[in-house]
Amino acid sequence: MRLAKYMAHAGVASRRKSEAIIEAGRVRVGGKVVTDPAFGVETGDDIRVDGHPVEPEGREVWMVNKPLDVISTADEPGKRIAVVDLVDSNARLYPVGRLDADSTGLILLSNDGELANRLTHPRYEVEKTYRVVLKKPVSEEEAAQLAAGVRLEDGPTSRAVVKRMGEREIDLTIREGRNRQVRRMAEAIGNEVIGLQRISMGSLKLGRLGIGRCRLLDEREVERLWKDAGND
Repeated sequence: MRLAKYMAHAGVASRRKSEAIIEAGRVRVGGKVVTDPAFGVETGDDIRVDGHPVEPEGREVWMVNKPLDVISTADEPGKRIAVVDLVDSNARLYPVGRLDADSTGLILLSNDGELANRLTHPRYEVEKTYRVVLKKPVSEEEAAQLAAGVRLEDGPTSRAVVKRMGEREIDLTIREGRNRQVRRMAEAIGNEVIGLQRISMGSLKLGRLGIGRCRLLDEREVERLWKDAGND
């Protein structure tokens, strides 16, 4: 197996970040520095990053219902809580993508760097649905604008699916993951988001999972996520 892939599966970092760590000369295999991410390794090899051994770790994928003001990072040096602190696990978990501090809902944590990359990379177009509460009522014309795509400062958005849930409430399904995209889309039609909750990612639904609660996904759910990301 390629060294970078091995490190990603072991939960060190995503494959891309693992490649950067290797190229920086921070990895030793059998006591020798290796700088080639494609270097072949096997289970049982003595692999170390910054002197710390890298050992295979059982794959874990957790779903969390993130509360407000919780940060989508593996470590929060400030006063706010990091989302990984909501999960009782000894695995080296990392957030799969981001969810702003002022947004709530479904976020995944995993030690599988390859799955995380597939679920978040724009190439794989994994659907994410948000329950959006807006400051002003949404007209049919404005809903149609969101569905067709709106122009942002970093380019037009792709087509979306808009489902009206109330006068000021919609479910918005997108396949992109730009920074604060949903909020900026609302601004593009002259509105403002006052409540934002992610309710699904691919085939996975938040359902009745309580705010601040988490659960470990079973193998069938994880396999469906792989399929959502184009891995048949």
